[in-house]
Amino acid sequence: MYTIRFVGLDVHADTISVAVAEPNGEVRSLGVFRNRPDSVRRLVTRLGPASQLRVCYEAGPTGYGLYWQFTALGVTCAVIAPTLVPTKAGDRVKTNRRDAEKLARCHRAGDLTPVWVPDAAHEALRDLVRAREDAKQDQLRARHRLNEFLLRHSQIPPETVKKSWTQKYMEWIKRAVHFDQPALEATLLDYVHEVEHAAERIQRLEKSIDEASRSAPPEMRAVIEALQALRGVAQITAVSLVAELGSLSRFESPRQLMGYSGLVSSEYSTGNHMQRGRITKTGNAHLRRVIVEAAWAYQYRPWVGGALRKRQQGLDQEIKDIAWKAQWRLHKRYQKLAAAGKKKPQIVTAVGRELLGFIWAIAVRIEAQQRQRAA
Repeated sequence: MYTIRFVGLDVHADTISVAVAEPNGEVRSLGVFRNRPDSVRRLVTRLGPASQLRVCYEAGPTGYGLYWQFTALGVTCAVIAPTLVPTKAGDRVKTNRRDAEKLARCHRAGDLTPVWVPDAAHEALRDLVRAREDAKQDQLRARHRLNEFLLRHSQIPPETVKKSWTQKYMEWIKRAVHFDQPALEATLLDYVHEVEHAAERIQRLEKSIDEASRSAPPEMRAVIEALQALRGVAQITAVSLVAELGSLSRFESPRQLMGYSGLVSSEYSTGNHMQRGRITKTGNAHLRRVIVEAAWAYQYRPWVGGALRKRQQGLDQEIKDIAWKAQWRLHKRYQKLAAAGKKKPQIVTAVGRELLGFIWAIAVRIEAQQRQRAA
C-alpha cells in the first residue's frame, strides 16, 4: 500500500530534532540526530522508501545544504517560511521536540508555506550581492564615526568643500586636519583608513559582481540586461533583483510579486468595515530596499539620458517600450501623490510597488523567449 509519511525537522548547527506524522494520524518524535550527511542518509533509510517521504524544515541560518542532501537522496523536501507557521495563541512551551512535531503535523495538513530555494548559480550570486550590501553598511558606519569625530573637535570643512565624501573632502581631511596630541592623531588616521578601506572593498565587490553577471547562465544574463532598460535599474540593481527573485515566471501575476515583496498595504476587514494600514513588510527585505532605491528615479520627468540609452542598446523594441511606459506612468503617479500631500517615503513606496509590475512584465517576456530558444 502506498503511504506518505510527513517528517518535520527542527534544525540547528549540530543537531536535528526529528518527528514524523504517520498516515494513521499519530505524530511521534524520533529523537535527535547529528546534523551530518551520514546521519541524514541513515534517517532516510530508517523511515522507509525515499519516494514516500515528505520532509520539511524552517528556513534559517543553516541555509539550504540540508535541502540539497535530501533532494540528492530522492526525498521531496520543502523549506518553510518561519513567520508563516501556524501558532496557537495559548501555546507557551517551545522545545525542539515540540517544534519538530508541529512542523510534521502542519505539513501533513497542508498549512505550511514553502520558500523558493535558489539553485547553485542564484545562491552564489545572491551571496555576492549581499556581501556588497554589508560593505555599504560598513562604509556608512565608518563615515559616521569619522564625521562625528571631526565634529567633536570642531573640525569643519571650508566653504570650498561643498559635499562630504568627495575626493576634495578627503584631501581636506588629510591635508588640513591635524592634532597636537598623538592619541588624537592616531585616532584620526585609523578612522580615515577605515573609510578608505570600505571604499576599496566596495569597488572590489562591484568588480566581482560585474564579472559574475557576465559569466552567469544565458537565461539569467538575458534578464539582467533587459531589466536595465528601466530607469533607476542599473547593473547592481538588476543583478540584485535576479539574485533575490530567481525566475520571475514563478509568480503568476504582478500582484503576487508585489505581495511577495511586502510593499502592499496591510488590511483588517470585518463586515462592511475595511481598514488599511502600513505595508506588510513580509517577504524579502533586500528586495524592498532595492526597489525603493530605484523608485526615487521617477520623481524626475521622463527622459532617456546617455547612461540609460547605453544600457538599452541591443534590446528589443518591445522591452524599450515597456521601460518608456514605466517612466510616464510612474512619474505621473509620483506627481499625483505629491499633489495630494503625501510624504515622500509614502510616495516612493507606492511607486516602487508599481515598478515591480513593469519588472515582472519584462522578465516574464525574456524568460519566455529563452525557453523558446532552448526548445
